[in-house]
Amino acid sequence: METALNNLDAVELEQRIQRFHAVRDGILTQVRKVIVGQDEVLDQILTALFVGGHCLLTGMPGTAKTLMVRAIAEALGLSFKRIQFTPDLMPSDITGTDIIEENPATGHRTWTFVPGPIFGNIVLADEINRTPPKTQAALLEAMQERSCTVRGHIYPLPSPFFVLATQNPIELEGTYPLPEAQLDRFLFNTVLDYLSADDEVKVVDMTTATLNPIIDVVTSADELLDLQQLVRMVPIAESLARWAVNMVRATRFKSDNAPDFVKKYVNYGGSVRAAQFLVLAAKARALAHKRYHVTYDDLKALAVPVLRHRILLNFHAESERIDTDEILRRLIAHLPAPKDI
Repeated sequence: METALNNLDAVELEQRIQRFHAVRDGILTQVRKVIVGQDEVLDQILTALFVGGHCLLTGMPGTAKTLMVRAIAEALGLSFKRIQFTPDLMPSDITGTDIIEENPATGHRTWTFVPGPIFGNIVLADEINRTPPKTQAALLEAMQERSCTVRGHIYPLPSPFFVLATQNPIELEGTYPLPEAQLDRFLFNTVLDYLSADDEVKVVDMTTATLNPIIDVVTSADELLDLQQLVRMVPIAESLARWAVNMVRATRFKSDNAPDFVKKYVNYGGSVRAAQFLVLAAKARALAHKRYHVTYDDLKALAVPVLRHRILLNFHAESERIDTDEILRRLIAHLPAPKDI
């Protein structure tokens, strides 16, 4: 199969691939100065960064979500902005607003745009489910179009641009679940769990001493954009791409290949965007594992975090305490593997 990778000069291609691995390993090395454990979470966040997608982090308080995102931003050498979502936060608090400035000499007044915290390379939307839908929607245009509109004027956001949003899964009082249209913009819904006892001891040792780790910059915005293009060049066999599409289609209860348990428990399944994200994420994972093509294992490993926030279950699933992860695991086991792998 003739691919974009094959069309490049062999020496140049090898240099770009080696640089990809060096940057990824460098980021992990720097983040490990302040973060213990959470290997799967870090892998998914880095995959999202190299794909150019956004990530929703779901975890209990005190699982180092904010610290992890800040450390990654410092290692990437990108501008970092944090937005603490609260019930009284307004859309203009995120996007920015126009103010009237008066020239003291002439008395002439002009409108001046003051950018909000969304004008950063990595934006941490902390506890995004604590603010009403009107304010949550201020992120929608930014996540999809990489721009925001204020008083009819469109302002482009810096590139690269990532939204890493956090939400608390247990505090339901006073929260506003994200609408499905916004959830669909996130590449992953990454779940952070508690650390092991040994890792917690390491965290206590690190954070109660006098150590003050310094995060070194390992890459730049321009290089990250180049590496994102490199990821898109990774080839995928037609049979694997078809499996990804069939996996997403099987989450829709009206689909012909939807199994009985999907028809029983699922109200709404994944969109076409889910299949696109699954393939892109699999390409980044393949390259991270020093493979130059996507494998079936890449798709299986990422199907759950890509799809878990795109499936809406019905009351039958809730009454039987079946969650989306269980549905997706059953679905992966149910679908036949591609024949020519």
